[in-house]
Amino acid sequence: MSNQIIIVNNVVKKFKKFTAVDKVSFTVDKGEMFAFLGPNGAGKTTTIRMLTTLLHPTSGRLVINGFNPLKEQQEVRSSFGIVFQDFSLDNELTALENLRFHAALYSVPKKLAEERIEYLLKLVDLWDRRNDFIKTYSGGMKRRLEIARGLVHHPKILFLDEPTLGLDPQTRNNMWDYIKKLNKDEGMTVFFTTHYMHEAEKYADRIAIIDHGKLLTIGTADQLRKKTKTESLEDAFLKLTGHGIRDESGKSIDALRTAAKSWGNR
Repeated sequence: MSNQIIIVNNVVKKFKKFTAVDKVSFTVDKGEMFAFLGPNGAGKTTTIRMLTTLLHPTSGRLVINGFNPLKEQQEVRSSFGIVFQDFSLDNELTALENLRFHAALYSVPKKLAEERIEYLLKLVDLWDRRNDFIKTYSGGMKRRLEIARGLVHHPKILFLDEPTLGLDPQTRNNMWDYIKKLNKDEGMTVFFTTHYMHEAEKYADRIAIIDHGKLLTIGTADQLRKKTKTESLEDAFLKLTGHGIRDESGKSIDALRTAAKSWGNR
């Protein structure tokens, strides 16, 4: 039986004439902590959206926990939990109400849901605040609750799209402690993106780097450093993707300035 829980084979995603993901292939093993890195606009979020059934690939093959995201969407969605960059909790509900609503969406039996919710809220140190409205929570508390919510239906895979963005260092460290514990105790596969290179270096078993829609390399942090003859993962990342500043679309700021200057001289 295959140990691969995520298979991406020669996947392409085009938006009209723009190719956001260009013949990308990789696999992720069961129970692996896998980092998916790239500059702004590299194709990370587009890839995650395809893996989580939010987008259809233009071509190529995807397999999630043995299921086809195009033909077996419900089975795929039951296989993963996801934490997005932006908060997506209902501020007018309590922590308990948010998690119970999520459990109902995934048809988790009520008794099992209550047991699971209590376990998860205790895991992320929010049990004592379970009856408080989300609007009273700090950013770190909301992020911890979102992780708990993503696990209520007991998924095999947890997708994290920059889960610690905007959090202070203490909260970020605590967050990763929770995630690592889940990975270890439950054998959960964790697929994450981050712009904090030290997070990928410290927590990922393997790291993939994508840029301009193409997969540049994949391996352990040590392998990437050796391959690029650099001293740190950040240096390796910059050597592979360049030092130019990107906007959110992935375009170089210098290129944009040059284009603007050219336009102004017309």
